[in-house]
Amino acid sequence: MAGAGGGGNDVQWCFSQVKGAIDDDVAEADIISTVEFNHSGELLATGDKGGRVVIFQQELESKNQPQCRGEYNVYSTFQSHEPEFDYLKSLEIEEKINKIRWLPQKNAAQFLLSTNDKTIKLWKISERDKRPEGYNLKEEDGRYRDPTTVTTLRVPVFHPMDLMVEASPRRVFANAHTYHINSISVNSDCETYLSADDLRINLWNLEITDRSFNIVDIKPANMEELTEVITAAEFHPNQCNTFVYSSSKGTIRLCDMRASALCDQHSKLFEEPEDPSNRSFFSEIISSISDVKFSHSGRYMMTRDYLTVKIWDLNMESRPVETYQVHEYLRSKLCSLYENDCIFDKFECCWNGNDSVVMTGSYNNFFRMFDRGYRQDVTLEASRESSKPRSVLKPRKVCTGGKRKKDEISVDSLDFNKKILHTAWHPQDNIIAVATTNNLYIFQDRL
Repeated sequence: MAGAGGGGNDVQWCFSQVKGAIDDDVAEADIISTVEFNHSGELLATGDKGGRVVIFQQELESKNQPQCRGEYNVYSTFQSHEPEFDYLKSLEIEEKINKIRWLPQKNAAQFLLSTNDKTIKLWKISERDKRPEGYNLKEEDGRYRDPTTVTTLRVPVFHPMDLMVEASPRRVFANAHTYHINSISVNSDCETYLSADDLRINLWNLEITDRSFNIVDIKPANMEELTEVITAAEFHPNQCNTFVYSSSKGTIRLCDMRASALCDQHSKLFEEPEDPSNRSFFSEIISSISDVKFSHSGRYMMTRDYLTVKIWDLNMESRPVETYQVHEYLRSKLCSLYENDCIFDKFECCWNGNDSVVMTGSYNNFFRMFDRGYRQDVTLEASRESSKPRSVLKPRKVCTGGKRKKDEISVDSLDFNKKILHTAWHPQDNIIAVATTNNLYIFQDRL
């Protein structure tokens, strides 16, 4: 199998582009912390640890090269968050962008939400290619004229100018989270969104910045009794009253906001009983869910824990309908992964446009795809060695013991500093974006 892709065909994934510096010496601020396509796939946003948001726009297809879909080029770059200091708690609030979420497009402008640990901002991204000229009370250089010298009335006119893309903050949603924000999710009603931290989930109206409603609060009266934290939360794609949140204990709770204002009592609890044969000191750590994503259809949801991706049917709480091993060969390495803190890495996951394939990252700049219909999987690598334009990605295999074949890589030679935590899949096409430390790789299927 050449690779997993949409529609069950054997997809050959090709290198398309790589963004970011080639240097081995990576600045902390340049490390990519989130990747997100907008609803049409025309725009691709990344956030980094330096608080910057970079938006790439897909160029129109060239008539000379119809087989080559439009490349993504920088559209806008802006500083979303700055480092702050909480004087009451003597804590630094870093500028790192934790999540970006696009709002559905309503007019010519685009809107997105970006958040760091404490503050969520709504940004408007708009284009300007005309400027007004011929003011009555202003000179062309901006100086004001003496009104007494105005003897004739001019009608200002718009003149063409070079395209300018402006990013302006329209709303700032602050001071609602005591703990670090890990998730934001826009509701299908396009009027509200949720934000989640370790112990609470808040519901916001996009128009109102000075108040939010607390809809989940798992903080115990005595913090010594704390046994789990919220790790991710997301709204259902088409039922505006339904959302889910996952926990560090490996459970997913589905809540219905019609039932009560405070959704501490869940409607459904999704949990898989633990296999006693796999019980170990690390069981609780590796069962913690790092990401939860509804399918586009809304029928399924996908969760990612340290070693697996699980697909759940919303109508069946007892166990997942599909379980995919991402890197089972690391089970024997958990002790060293605990010592170097890699066991706490939070891998994200994503669906393709028609929910037939899921993708998630791994170590050594590997990423995994699982074709749900054909029960096939593939491991691919994002590396500069295979970054010639249109070069086909070769499937990679990891050798777990015994004699290593020519094309295989040994578990012991995997580089745990190279990891793919953030991935995104174009909503309609077989185009994927994969973040490796400070580089963004874009791959597409070979037409």
